[in-house]
Amino acid sequence: MLSRSNPSHRHAVRIAQTDARGRRRRLASQASATDGFTLPEILVVMLIIGILAAIAIPAFLSQTSKANDAQAKELVRNAETAAETYALDHGGSYTNLSPAEIAAEEPTIATTASKQQAYLSVAKAPNGNEYTLTAKATDEDELTITRSATGVVSRTCHSPKLKTGCSKAENASW
Repeated sequence: MLSRSNPSHRHAVRIAQTDARGRRRRLASQASATDGFTLPEILVVMLIIGILAAIAIPAFLSQTSKANDAQAKELVRNAETAAETYALDHGGSYTNLSPAEIAAEEPTIATTASKQQAYLSVAKAPNGNEYTLTAKATDEDELTITRSATGVVSRTCHSPKLKTGCSKAENASW
């Protein structure tokens, strides 16, 4: 049995005290070492965020362009209805058709150039039985509806700035 006067007991107590101090130091150093993130961990997170942004930003911009074109399509379709109403009011003729006449038929159709919304840039009737209507989107895409003398309606799109706004091409029909 060990007693306090026994040298083996003193040695065992010293080892236990030293061991306890060492464990406290190790725990303290581990605690301070895990207080934050390491540089490689931060760099990996930044890399992941960068990759996600590289995927998300083009997708978002594509949706914005589609929304701009949808607004212009809606406007030119409303102008088409207003042009038909104009013809009914003028004996079936589109003579003197203009953006101002279209706006008089349908006051919600914007005819003033704007960076905030699509507007009707062209409304003309080369002769009394055909017309061309063009709406310009905020991204400068031009959406046109043309009615021929035979009554055939065509819809075209021209993307002079982005060159991809019309079904991923510079020119297309819609």
